[in-house]
Amino acid sequence: MDKGYEKEEFETLKIKRSVAIEFRKFCKMLSKSQSMTLLLMIDFFNENGISPTERLGPRMETLENRISVLIKKRMNGMIAIMKDIEKSQTKPTVAMMQALFEQTEPPKKKLIVEKKYTKTNDNEQWKK
Repeated sequence: MDKGYEKEEFETLKIKRSVAIEFRKFCKMLSKSQSMTLLLMIDFFNENGISPTERLGPRMETLENRISVLIKKRMNGMIAIMKDIEKSQTKPTVAMMQALFEQTEPPKKKLIVEKKYTKTNDNEQWKK
C-alpha cells in the first residue's frame, strides 16, 4: 500500500491498452505503484515548471550552463581552501620536519683554552 494514501478509494481512468502496458512497465522500472508513479510524474512537471508537450532542448542547455557555472564556482572555492591549507599548515610543517631531520651539525664553538705562563730566571719575563 502507498504510505499516506491507505484510506483513499480507487478511481478509474480510461486509457488505451498500449498506453496502459507502457505505463505499467514504467511503474515496474521505478518499483512504485501506478498511483505513486503518476503522482511523481505530476510533481516533477509542476516543480520544474515544464509541460509534457514542450521540448526540453533550450531548457536542458540552460540547465547544463547553470550546472557548469556552479561546478566552476565550487572548484574555485576548493582550490582557494587547498591553497590556504598549504600556506598555513603544510609548508610550515614541512619546514619544521626538515629542520628536525637534517643531518647538519650545529656550528662548533671555539673552546677557551687556558694558557700557562712560566717565569724564567734569566730576564725575569713571563714566557708562554
